Amino acid sequence: MSKMAVCVAVIAKENYPLYIKASSADSELKFYYTVHTSLDVIEEKVSSSGKNANELRELYLGLLYPTEDYKVYGYVTNTKIKFVIVVESSNTTLRDNEIRSMFRKLHNAYVDMLCNPFYIPGENITSKSFNNTVISMMQE
Repeated sequence: MSKMAVCVAVIAKENYPLYIKASSADSELKFYYTVHTSLDVIEEKVSSSGKNANELRELYLGLLYPTEDYKVYGYVTNTKIKFVIVVESSNTTLRDNEIRSMFRKLHNAYVDMLCNPFYIPGENITSKSFNNTVISMMQE
């Protein structure tokens, strides 16, 4: 059974990572690069969606780009926070609606975490419950 996500990242609107978690510590650096690469694609997709992007709404960007081993998916919140989920290319059972629901789950966990009065927006995410949500997305 292949894992759902192998990497999950949350990127600030100024394009620095607030949170990044890889399924294994030794692949973390590789995923930093993967996530960084995805930012250009996200910018491109958001700006090409043109006038509609001015309406404040969530944006599921779908598959940003595939590599030999991975598929990289993106999502942007109405506050321009970016979520990136990386799955293994070999995982062919994962449907688009499942990816969408992973992003919804991630977004909800992010919103819950924002409601914590001790979290300062723009700082690294250290919330245990947020982290547990991400871990659950990697283990299904």
